[in-house]
Amino acid sequence: MLVAWVYLIGVPTDAVQIFAWLWLATIAWNIDAPWRSHLQFVKDWWIPLVILLLYLYSRGLSDDLRTVVHITEPIKFDEWIGGGTTPTEHLQSALCGNPCTFAVDPHWYDVALTAVYYSHFLVAPAIAVVLWIHSRAAWLPFMRRYIAINLGALVVYVAYPMAPPWMASEQGYLSSSTPRLTGHGWSDIGMDGFHFALASIGNPVAAMPSLHAGLAAMVAFYGVLRLRSRWRWLLLLYPAAMSFMLVYYAEHYVIDVLAGYVLAGVVLAACSGWERRRTRPEPVDEKERVRVGAQRTPMELEDS
Repeated sequence: MLVAWVYLIGVPTDAVQIFAWLWLATIAWNIDAPWRSHLQFVKDWWIPLVILLLYLYSRGLSDDLRTVVHITEPIKFDEWIGGGTTPTEHLQSALCGNPCTFAVDPHWYDVALTAVYYSHFLVAPAIAVVLWIHSRAAWLPFMRRYIAINLGALVVYVAYPMAPPWMASEQGYLSSSTPRLTGHGWSDIGMDGFHFALASIGNPVAAMPSLHAGLAAMVAFYGVLRLRSRWRWLLLLYPAAMSFMLVYYAEHYVIDVLAGYVLAGVVLAACSGWERRRTRPEPVDEKERVRVGAQRTPMELEDS
């Protein structure tokens, strides 16, 4: 059923749709469980769902506040690391063609890279569902980090709205045409219309930091820190592929990607520190210990 939905409508990116599909997945996984058990999913997930909905519908707040959109600062940084030309321009010239346009026939790697892009909407929620099914104690810390990185990105989006490369190119700030290639590869499988539907929602100047890169890095490092297999380091290929795609498709500058990594690191460190403080036993005041000891009866002292 999900395959038919993806083919006819597209990959679910709306929080409510994702929530519904994840709930159906848990029901299918444990179909014999009583309905009270299935309703526990709604009870546990409604708060994260509300927070994510608030995030999605407030991303455009910077437009309403009419704050200045930053354009030139990230270009200068990327031109500096790219030797006078942004890495996005280098990649599109080498991989897309000259001139590079969305109408150019996609290459085989465009299909794979577009799949990586849309995995952003599904990977973290899917991991959360697996954790919820197998270990509620592991699910809560993961969801804490997932919500924190979304809210952290939202704060920066409102405070520092920034034009992505494709928008800067449209306004003449880049020396060459740098089109937005997101969704390019899916024209080969008849799903290119889904990209245009997705591009019409959200906030186009919510570019700094890159939440796609940050969330991919957070998921990968979360796995690296908790798994014991020697193969766990392969998880780092996910943020690497995501970052490459974001720069190539003109969704983000390199500096946006780096900022996403920093945000992921801050969230992981802050959540881990907060959890350690919560589980640490309260220090006992020496005077209080002496006072309590003095109040104990001789029999209590003898038993100890």
